[in-house]
Amino acid sequence: MALKTQPFDAAEVLLDDERIAAYLEEAFADGDPAFIASAIGDVARARNITAIARDTGLTRETLYRAFSPEGNPTLATMAAVVKALGFQLSIRPLAL
Repeated sequence: MALKTQPFDAAEVLLDDERIAAYLEEAFADGDPAFIASAIGDVARARNITAIARDTGLTRETLYRAFSPEGNPTLATMAAVVKALGFQLSIRPLAL
C-alpha cells in the first residue's frame, strides 16, 4: 500500500510571533534570497495576506507574485511587508 502524504504549508504552523521570528531568522541566516522571500510570503499568508496588502498599500496579487518561487521582491516591498507583519529588519555583525 502506498503511503499518502500531503504537501507541507509552513503558513499553517506559523501561529505566533515566536515561531514566526524563529522562521524568519533562519531564512535570513541561510542567506538565500529566494528562501528569504518565500519565508516572508509564508508569514504573510499565515497572518492574512489581505490585511498585509491593505497595510502596505500593495495588492494581494502583487504580494503573491513578489513572494512566489519565481518572484523577486524589491527591498522596499520586503521592508513594507515585514513592518506590516509587526517585525523589523536589522543588521548585526557576523559571529566569527
